[in-house]
Amino acid sequence: MNSQTLSVLVGLFCLMFAASSHAESTTACRAHGQAALAAWTQGDDANAVKDFSPDTAAQATPEKLKAVWSQLQGTAGAFRKLGDLQARTANGYTLFAADMDFANLSFTALIACDAHDRITTFRIVPADAAVRGQASAPQSATGIARAVQVPSPLGPLPGTLVLPKGDGPFPAVLMIVGSGPHDRDEAIGPNKAFRDLADGLAAAGVASLRYDKRTYAYGAKMTGSDVTVDKEVTDDAVTALSLLAKQPHVDARRVFLLGHSLGAFMAPRIGERDPQLAGIIMMAAPTSFGLDTIIKQMRYQASLQGVPAAQIDQKLAPLIRQRDILAQADPAHPPAGDFFHAPAGYWLSVRDYDPVATVRHLREPVLLLQGAADIQVFAQQDFAAWQAAFAHDPRVTLIEYPGLSHMFMPASQPPSPGDYDRPAHVDAKVIGDIARWIKAQPDHS
Repeated sequence: MNSQTLSVLVGLFCLMFAASSHAESTTACRAHGQAALAAWTQGDDANAVKDFSPDTAAQATPEKLKAVWSQLQGTAGAFRKLGDLQARTANGYTLFAADMDFANLSFTALIACDAHDRITTFRIVPADAAVRGQASAPQSATGIARAVQVPSPLGPLPGTLVLPKGDGPFPAVLMIVGSGPHDRDEAIGPNKAFRDLADGLAAAGVASLRYDKRTYAYGAKMTGSDVTVDKEVTDDAVTALSLLAKQPHVDARRVFLLGHSLGAFMAPRIGERDPQLAGIIMMAAPTSFGLDTIIKQMRYQASLQGVPAAQIDQKLAPLIRQRDILAQADPAHPPAGDFFHAPAGYWLSVRDYDPVATVRHLREPVLLLQGAADIQVFAQQDFAAWQAAFAHDPRVTLIEYPGLSHMFMPASQPPSPGDYDRPAHVDAKVIGDIARWIKAQPDHS
C-alpha cells in the first residue's frame, strides 16, 4: 500500500464487511461472489449487494460500497482487472479469493457465504495479506530467529523472536505496528520496516519480538459494535510483553516497548498496564487518533497530488459531519451506524485518551523519534507538541531526522505518497540511535 491512510481504510473495510466467520465453499457461493464483485467494480452497487446476507447487507449498503470504491481508486489508482474467484483456506476457514489490480496497487477480494449461499464476508485486503497459511520458517539476516505465538482471545498470533548471536541475556524490544491490518513486518509495498529494525537491533545485541496484528490474523472475526482500539492493539501488546520477558536468553529486567504510528500513540497506554517496562520507544507518534486525524492526512496528501481545495472540501464533507457527531457522542451510548467504516465505539474508545498526559505520569524513560518528511504524522504539529511538552524533561529523549518519511526511510523531495512504493530500508542512523538508547538505560529492577 502506498499510505497508511489506505491501510486504515482497508483495515476497517475488512472489519465491517465480514459479518460472520462461517464460510461455506460451494459453486453457488462462488457465482454470487463473482457477480457481486463484478457489479461493484462496474459501479452497479445496487446489484452488488443483492446476494448479501441480511447482516452483511445492513453493514455494506450500496452507498457505503460506492464510497469505499471511490476512496480505493483515489489512493490505489484506476481499476484495471478483476480475477476469477478461487477457493482458498485462511485461518482454518474456506473462502473464495480473487485478484483485484489497480494502477498503483494490488488487492485480494475475499468472499464467504452461509449455508444458504448468501454472502457473509465481503473483504478487500492487500494482496500479500490474503492468505494466512502455514508461515514460512522465520529468518534473520543477523540474528537467530524463532517462531512464537502470542495468545489472544481469537487464537494465537504468529510472531517472530529474533535473538542476537551469543548467550545473552539480552535487552529485548516488543514492536507494535501502526494502523490497519499489518503483519509482523509492518509490510507496506515492497518495504518491511519492522524486519529492518529486528535485523539491525540483533546486530547491535538487542533481541526483539514482533507479531501479526489481530486484525491481520483474524479480521473476519473482529466484527460488531464492541470492537475497540484496546482489543485491536493494547490487550495483545500486554500479553506479548509478558511472553517476551519469559523467553530464554532475554533479560526480563530490560524489556522495552517500541510502537510505530498508532502503535506509538498507544504505547503510553500499554506502558500504564505494564509497570515492569524498562523504557518506551515511540516512532512517528501522533498526539491524537480519530476521524480528525484521518481528515488532516487525507487533506494534506490530496494537496500533495494537486487536488483543488474546493474538491478536497467536497470529498471530505461527509467525513467531517461524522467527526462532529462523534465529538458530541456519549461513549456509554454510542450512536448507531458506521463512522469511516467502523462502529462509533472504535473511535470513542480513545477519544478521551491523551498520550502526552499519559507519558507525564509514567516513570519509564521515553525515546521519541520523528521523520521530518513524514506526510502522516506531521513534524510541525505532532512532534512539535511532544517537544513543547518534554524538551526539558531529562526522562524523555527527542530526535528528528531530516529527509526521512513516516517509515523512517528516505523520502523524495518534496515527499509523496509514492515513497511507500519505492524499495527502501529503515535508515541505519535510526536503528543505531535506538540500540544506543536501549543500552544506555539501567536495569529495571
